[in-house]
Amino acid sequence: MTNRRKNAFLGRSLLTTRLVAVALLGGGFAAALPPVAAMAQEYRFSQVKIEGNDTIEAATILAYAKIARGSSVSAAQLNDAYQRLQGSGLFEKVDLVPQGGTLVIRVQEFPTVNVVSFEGNKVLKDEILAGEVKTQPRKVYSPATVEADAAAIVKGYADAGRVNVRVDPKVIKRDNNRVDVVFEVKEGFVSEVERISFTGNSAYSDRRLRDVLQTKQAGLLHRLIQRDNFVADRVDLDRQLLTDFYRSRGYPDVQVTGVSSEMARDREGFFMTFNIREGQQYHFGKITTVSEVSELDAKDFEKLAKIREGVIYSPNAIDLAITRMEETALRKGANFVRVDPRITRDPKTQTLNVEFALVRGQRLFVERIDIEGNTTTLDSVIRREFHTVEGDPFNAREIRNSAERIRALGFFTKADVNTRQGSGPDQVIVDVNVEEQPTGSLTLGASYGASQGFGVNVGVQEANFLGRGQYLGVQVGTTSGTSSSSLDFIEPYLFGRDLKMRYHMWYDTSENDNSDYSTRMQGLSPSIEFPLAQNSRLELRYTFSRDKLYDVTAYDPDPDGDSTTSDAVGSSPILSREEGQYDTSSLGYTYTWDTRRTGIDPRYGFTFRFSQDYAGLGGDVTAVTSTALLRGERKVWNEEVTLRAELEGGMVNPTGDTQLTILDRFSGNGKIRGFEPNGYGPRDTGAPNKDALGGKYFAALRMESEFPIGIPEEYGVTGGLFWDIGSVWGLEDKAGATGTVDDSMHLRSAVGFSVFWRSAIGPLRLNFSKAIKKEDYDKEQNFDLTISTQF
Repeated sequence: MTNRRKNAFLGRSLLTTRLVAVALLGGGFAAALPPVAAMAQEYRFSQVKIEGNDTIEAATILAYAKIARGSSVSAAQLNDAYQRLQGSGLFEKVDLVPQGGTLVIRVQEFPTVNVVSFEGNKVLKDEILAGEVKTQPRKVYSPATVEADAAAIVKGYADAGRVNVRVDPKVIKRDNNRVDVVFEVKEGFVSEVERISFTGNSAYSDRRLRDVLQTKQAGLLHRLIQRDNFVADRVDLDRQLLTDFYRSRGYPDVQVTGVSSEMARDREGFFMTFNIREGQQYHFGKITTVSEVSELDAKDFEKLAKIREGVIYSPNAIDLAITRMEETALRKGANFVRVDPRITRDPKTQTLNVEFALVRGQRLFVERIDIEGNTTTLDSVIRREFHTVEGDPFNAREIRNSAERIRALGFFTKADVNTRQGSGPDQVIVDVNVEEQPTGSLTLGASYGASQGFGVNVGVQEANFLGRGQYLGVQVGTTSGTSSSSLDFIEPYLFGRDLKMRYHMWYDTSENDNSDYSTRMQGLSPSIEFPLAQNSRLELRYTFSRDKLYDVTAYDPDPDGDSTTSDAVGSSPILSREEGQYDTSSLGYTYTWDTRRTGIDPRYGFTFRFSQDYAGLGGDVTAVTSTALLRGERKVWNEEVTLRAELEGGMVNPTGDTQLTILDRFSGNGKIRGFEPNGYGPRDTGAPNKDALGGKYFAALRMESEFPIGIPEEYGVTGGLFWDIGSVWGLEDKAGATGTVDDSMHLRSAVGFSVFWRSAIGPLRLNFSKAIKKEDYDKEQNFDLTISTQF
């Protein structure tokens, strides 16, 4: 029997049952009265008898019926009892039969589910589908639940891009009142997004706007890229992403008026069109501040806006200004103060004048914060993202900011924060409803470099260790002749404050396959990091390391004793003198200023980092190591071209009687493209292998651009040009093999072209470079390929 016929049969049975019950009530108890009068009478049952129940207890049935022996019962109440029993989902059929002073409740139970199985599914495995359905073995069969389960399976396939899937539930009767439930799945084909287009956009190209969307067009690797599948629920997110993109760039009136999603004739693809009304781009005009709160002076808040007249309008700039002003008001002891931005337009000059008004808000307090949905994550991990606690004045903006911080944790697929009326008119309850997602991962990686060859990386990470919001990671990697391993543990909120504690350990080795020596470096470094201001943080650390330089091939200028040096062998005598094991104990700090995440204009960002480490708290090394980095990035030409620049430098100065070794000095690794690792810098030109020795100082300027090269953006391929310039120099011990050690500051420079590919197997980069300024003994590297993937 099909589901439709079965449901129709059940409907007719239920209607017949109800009519029989009413007829019996009218005929058995009030034969001499009109039907209306009979329905209005009350009855008493001295006994309630239950028939037909097999697995369900009589007490459960009486609990649903709510009919007590000896109490007055009207016909309407009997009808309500029938509705409750039928609505419980436990019974296929219910009859209420009055027999004198006895009420007989006759039921026919739904069968018990014996087996739940899936047929025809290939894309989504049984384990995934079993998690979508609520029908379970050894539980009561419910037709409504089975229909809901079929709909849930359809939705799961729709999220995977298969909108034309069909799911037919089948019920197979077994003995002992049992049934097997089989979901027959016809998966159909994946419905991919074949084309995404836009109408009404003039400020930004289709290519740039496609980068904003989470949905992507089907490309060459469409079988591997899941984001090119059409998912209806993703459309609203894409509309919001487009709106936010325009508004953050000075278009306050932008509207995504509609999204057209048309299915292709073969039902295997969709054509999406976003209709955009951009409006005009506005700049900030006059910025003023007024106070309607007697104890607050507007002059104390004017400088907190930090918005310059003439810059492109950004709602983020207004939000940051409001946050600074409201926090300042709280520090001054003024509660319930709200900052209202009053914006007036000047269409002629396309400017927005903003007046920040300090006004007295409604007196509301946070009664409590209720958290639901977290089964692994501790409440304290979520609660610490609130800067408001129970009893504090209610601030709607702070609650919204707290919700954003909870979502940014990455622990939840959903994090909704809402408010409702509390126990009193001045009380507010904050409800937090989260849905957890997996936070642990096993990473198996492969890498390739022209100098180091192929490598394998294995890592285990847990971002929410034991539900405490802590990070635990173990990494192991190896390439030709080298190996590295590390362990990291991070507590982001030590003592319940914005105080990050990190514990880092490492063990690295390199064999002398590509050099005349081997190294082993191991150590540990605990650190504490805390904020100094909105964009700046300070890290304090202690580092202990035990490094060893060994297997140095001794220099022999005349191995065959013929009084000639043409057959000399071995490494530089400098390295031989530095061979040994060294313990280093140091205290250090790092100051970081970063605007990439909190900057007002999303088109550019800056980073500045300065570090110093003071070695000499015991150990064999006493030195001061200082490094600095300034990085800038800006998007130009309608944000289709990205410009990047990095200026980096450092120095290590020995103190006391310390003699620095190659383990302490800087090398050229990764600082300038176009050269091999240790391919430039101070060198013993008289040694047989012209050994690179590293230097006390380094400086590097790296400039790069990234731009489209005409390949459709869905393939994720872009091009780039770069120019690097820099040097490594400075030695203390200059007594080389023949006294010819060059440690001067010779600038090196290289130019090149890069191909970036955001491939399905990981980010890939190909560098083609040419050194345009170098020394004769430098070692070039004209091509380099780097791949890193997770699988």
